[in-house]
Amino acid sequence: MTLSSLRACIGQRPFANKIQHPRAWCELRGFGLILGLLVLGGACDAEQPPVPSPRTLAVAQAVAPALNLEESRMWMTVGERRFAITLTNHAAARAFAAQLPLTLNMADLNGNEKHAELPQALPVSASRPGTIHHGDLMLYGSSTLVVFYLSFDTSYAYTRLGRVDDPEGLAQALGQRSVRIHFSKK
Repeated sequence: MTLSSLRACIGQRPFANKIQHPRAWCELRGFGLILGLLVLGGACDAEQPPVPSPRTLAVAQAVAPALNLEESRMWMTVGERRFAITLTNHAAARAFAAQLPLTLNMADLNGNEKHAELPQALPVSASRPGTIHHGDLMLYGSSTLVVFYLSFDTSYAYTRLGRVDDPEGLAQALGQRSVRIHFSKK
């Protein structure tokens, strides 16, 4: 379609001339559709959060203390089995690590998790994970520690504390009974 034919179509009433210029009308509608998509695409791009500069990232990392490798690793001992756990890097996990060493009698619930009340409440940053994975170490509310040994879907909200690095054999070690679990930094 040429610019002059486009001007001719724009100046005319489209419905009255639709039969006389069907190809021009289709091209004009196609042009409008493309133009509309470009406008919407630009609006979507405008809603994207800005990418932080390296200086902004450096300041954020300096303000929020990160867990070093030694602090991010802890251990969970069940009977003779020992499992390494990598903690998440946020306040709740750091507060939990500060309570270690800790031995808890953990009751079974629903045949998929062990739970116990902590001696002190932790900061909460709860979200709905949708799916729980075996080996997840979570906080329910502000003081209920939960170790999941089976995967399942959930609508409940938890604060993620960490995850068992290799959950192979975790379900067998925990069983479907109450169990005494020792959490430690070493």
